[in-house]
Amino acid sequence: MRRCCEAVGLPCLFKGVAMAGARPPRFLLVFDFDETIVDENSDDSVVRGRALPEQLRQSPREGSYNEHMQRVLAFLGEQGLRAGDFRAVYENIPLSPGMAELFQFLSKHHELFEVVLISDANTFGIEAKLRAAGVRSLFRKIFSNPAGFDRRGFLTLGPYHSHKCLQCPANMCKRKILTEYLAERAQEEVEFQRVFYVGDGANDFCPSGTLTAADVAFPRKGYPMHRLIQESQEKQPGAFQAAVVPWESATEVARYLQELLKRKC
Repeated sequence: MRRCCEAVGLPCLFKGVAMAGARPPRFLLVFDFDETIVDENSDDSVVRGRALPEQLRQSPREGSYNEHMQRVLAFLGEQGLRAGDFRAVYENIPLSPGMAELFQFLSKHHELFEVVLISDANTFGIEAKLRAAGVRSLFRKIFSNPAGFDRRGFLTLGPYHSHKCLQCPANMCKRKILTEYLAERAQEEVEFQRVFYVGDGANDFCPSGTLTAADVAFPRKGYPMHRLIQESQEKQPGAFQAAVVPWESATEVARYLQELLKRKC
């Protein structure tokens, strides 16, 4: 059972590692990245304005999207794009509406919220954007596809893991990641009173299905996660247990969390 702390001790100082004697955070807040933290799909941002060959212009209808992006990045490397070029693209992707305000709220209340990011983008792009936005220290963990530069200077991409979930792409099941993370934290004697999940995509619906009645799903309004939750609620009322709070601006998420803190739990 998730534990509700009666009091909050010393702050974590955003570092993702609690200070000695500090009480653990009361809440876990999980973010997606593409079209959630940032207002675009970062893969689209990377190729915008680039003349791709015909076979790379469209996402594959069959096969792995992760492998497709590996081929796209290899092509861009061949065209001369290097670390600085990619970093500039990721750093300049705009944040979603209200996201800066939500981050300000989380900075103010960092001792209460443990924040993690689970994304099917890539570690290089995510790290670049979060550092440019000045919010990297808010995140205890980032779970994403590994990316780095090889000897040629090409940005390379790999799959995050393998799994048996039939709903998710072969390279990443966010439900598996979230479930394993909660189990890991429980072993470390950190159990959260509530879990909040902020996302937009179809691959965010799978992990949000693990949330309990105490938790809250924040789907971006009108995006696939929101539509899938609505369909689930219509087909099987009560099957989706978490409260659902759609958002157009992340200030709505901050407002909900602020009201929650006023209620003490």
